[in-house]
Amino acid sequence: KGFTLFQMTFSSVDITVEKDGGKSRDKKWPWFGAPIYAAALFALFYVAVLPSFHGYPKMLYQSEEALHPDEFIGERAMKQLAEFSAIGYKLAGSINNEVHTVNFLLREIQKIIDDARTDLYDIEVEKQYSSGGFFLWGMTMSYTNLSNVVVKISQKTSNNENYVLVNSHYDSEVETPAAGDDGAMVVIMLETLRVISRSEKPLIHPVVFLFNGAEEACMLGAHGFITKHRWAPHCKALVNLDSTGAGGREVLFQTGPNHPWLAKYYQQSVPHPYAQTLAEELFQNNFIPSDTDFRVFRDYGGVPGLDMASVINGYVYHTKYDNYRNVERGTYQSTGENVLPLVWALANAPELDDTEAYAEGHMVYYDFLGWFMLTYTTGVSVAINIVVSIAAFLCIGTSLYVVTLENGADATKAVVKRFAFIFLVQTVTVFVACGLTLCVALFMQGVGLSESWYYGKWMTFGLYFCTLYFPMGLLPAIYIQLTKKKTHMKLDQTIACFMHAHCILLALLCIILTSMSIRSSYFPMIGIFFYTISVLIQVILKLTVKKSFFVTVHLLCQFLPFLFYTYIAYATLVTFVPMQGRDGPDSSPDMLVSVFVIVTGIQYAGFTVPIMQKFRKPKIVFSSFAVITILFIILAATPAGFPFVKEVAPQRYYVLHSQRTFHNLDGSTLQDSGYYIQPVETRTHELDDTIFAKAEPKSWTDETCAAEPFCGLPIYSGRWIDWKDSARWIYSSAPEIPIKIDLTLVSKQALENNTLRYEFSLKASDRVMMYVEPLEGVSVTDWSLDKTPLDEKHSPPYLLYHIYSQTEDPFDFWIDFGPYNSNTEGPYFKLVVVEHFLYHHEHYTDDYNQFLETFPDWTYTTDWFSALESWIF
Repeated sequence: KGFTLFQMTFSSVDITVEKDGGKSRDKKWPWFGAPIYAAALFALFYVAVLPSFHGYPKMLYQSEEALHPDEFIGERAMKQLAEFSAIGYKLAGSINNEVHTVNFLLREIQKIIDDARTDLYDIEVEKQYSSGGFFLWGMTMSYTNLSNVVVKISQKTSNNENYVLVNSHYDSEVETPAAGDDGAMVVIMLETLRVISRSEKPLIHPVVFLFNGAEEACMLGAHGFITKHRWAPHCKALVNLDSTGAGGREVLFQTGPNHPWLAKYYQQSVPHPYAQTLAEELFQNNFIPSDTDFRVFRDYGGVPGLDMASVINGYVYHTKYDNYRNVERGTYQSTGENVLPLVWALANAPELDDTEAYAEGHMVYYDFLGWFMLTYTTGVSVAINIVVSIAAFLCIGTSLYVVTLENGADATKAVVKRFAFIFLVQTVTVFVACGLTLCVALFMQGVGLSESWYYGKWMTFGLYFCTLYFPMGLLPAIYIQLTKKKTHMKLDQTIACFMHAHCILLALLCIILTSMSIRSSYFPMIGIFFYTISVLIQVILKLTVKKSFFVTVHLLCQFLPFLFYTYIAYATLVTFVPMQGRDGPDSSPDMLVSVFVIVTGIQYAGFTVPIMQKFRKPKIVFSSFAVITILFIILAATPAGFPFVKEVAPQRYYVLHSQRTFHNLDGSTLQDSGYYIQPVETRTHELDDTIFAKAEPKSWTDETCAAEPFCGLPIYSGRWIDWKDSARWIYSSAPEIPIKIDLTLVSKQALENNTLRYEFSLKASDRVMMYVEPLEGVSVTDWSLDKTPLDEKHSPPYLLYHIYSQTEDPFDFWIDFGPYNSNTEGPYFKLVVVEHFLYHHEHYTDDYNQFLETFPDWTYTTDWFSALESWIF
């Protein structure tokens, strides 16, 4: 009776009826059901995924603060950001950064101290000015007198000497108010400090809040703190807060390293999790064209931690549009509600007293639509992946065996043979689908239509998702059509065999990734797990109630993995698409986006697309995906597919008004001036017929690169040298240089070991790049700067970077060269000094302003002026 009732109930919701139920299972559904099915999947994405990704908690207001003790008040942080953003640009070394922003922070911190429970807490505030140097990104760094604002809060009843460090930066890039990067995190730290300072909750370990004044300047502020400050040795765990957009949900994309307990505390304390090991491994393999202070704290302080960054609207990153108005309103409450309990949890964590005892390897972690989060160690991950994969093999084998038990079924050998062919077809299908998607990406780049999805991310659906779906459905449809009269296997069973084959492919992939110690192997494992559950339920139903309820059970079991994979696909596009607008002219953005589509889409396509074989005219249905792809390619060639939009998603260029002076050995000099234009993404041909028409030919760049270190160009980053083939030079009138380069050779002396020491004193702008190129037969043996490139025997020329703040003292340095043998006169080396004026708009010439105005309104120029001088010694 129970079985009969169960069977009747499930039959009422099943969308197919078994053959012995009166209707042939091989009878297909009307063709128009296919678009309805696809639309239902789209609706599921829009109804569940988008609201989850863009959902924020209700903001708490100051007027209701009394009702919410020990809670984050988002309105206060929002008001503070308005004042912070109004300061304007905040480049390290500028008055805005070193005076106005520092004063803003000190005022807000003093308000917190005035309202704090001073009977419970000690709060110490320091302005730190640090000097030092290190090696990063191919550059030898040197800095003088850069500022940080540091606050330590500790409970009077605790004398613990192990601290939690919370870091964000208040400096900015050129011309940006930095509301999102990283002002939002700054005010969230302020409010977190305020709530803790008024709470009676325990605070076993002190918390250090580092308001960092020089992150955009090659992360020098973090280095100054972790290597110089008296509290730095006591910092045992880090919460780093940064941004690559204008607020929104912050993603946890780095943990540890080798401290799994940190991720566990994140999981236990954060109410709105957004964390993916996949993001961590992509970041650590340089898929993201950015870096954070996390690297410096890890490498120079040995501090493990959690690295978090907001990612929404990355189009405004490092532009003047990163302002208060463009910061996502839900950011304050959402991120605040995560950061506050996380800091509290870490501050009370017993692991902080002996972190090395808990350094037990990496963690695997991932959230599900921000609803909840799973974390486990890599050892557990290996076990889970292997067990799930083996279970999948066993369940699929059992399912095939059950097929042979049906009345009128093919012989066991025939079933196995048919499945082997289906597995081969599905394998070819997956490779064709991936290959065709990559080919479309290559085609788009080859014909100059790359990044057509840059602003309209919906273009990726037609260009790449539909391309992937097309062969995923068409090739199995052709096989089914050709072989349907050669087998007794029912259509549902054939469709299931294609899904079995796809699951086996994913299981093999999961095992391979696991064997390679790639923690992101959890990604295919999730799909394998839910499909295995589906197969197991169908087998049990078939053996008990004699019906498998194939479509119903399968779709119910695919509900959660479909949401998960489309959530990751959407999050990936939201994060990475804006980044492609600054990933460099040597990048392959369409290839990268197509790979992301493949990695996410192939996980669910193999389990959702085959259901469309149930509808009539499947080959026409699947061919419609190819038609959509063709239509989107055509659309990409129209104005609707133009990727750049004024003020919203502009195309970026660096434009430097530069003067170059070359001092020859005979005492003569050669001087010229021009506009140095450096594109930062691949679609550079858009200006070929306008601005670039006046540029020097590529042969000019080749000749300059052959004659001068780093092409004799006023570069500002080591990456610019990799981009030199796309650089443009347009001769112009000279810029107005307010501070001339003043390089003095203080002394030249012979040392032991056949070396010569040159001592220099340099006065220039607050940002200087220097190129050191030993001539043939000579090498740099030592210098007064960080010795990493010398110890690691890097090839010259060497790139040096120096920045100072609020000082008029010259930059003094020395370099040793050898061997010089009997050639005591030289020449021995070339020394190039480049000074950059990043925030001196009042010195822009009329010609320069007029030139900048010639750029189309859909472009964005990051502009300043510079001077280069080259000597031979």
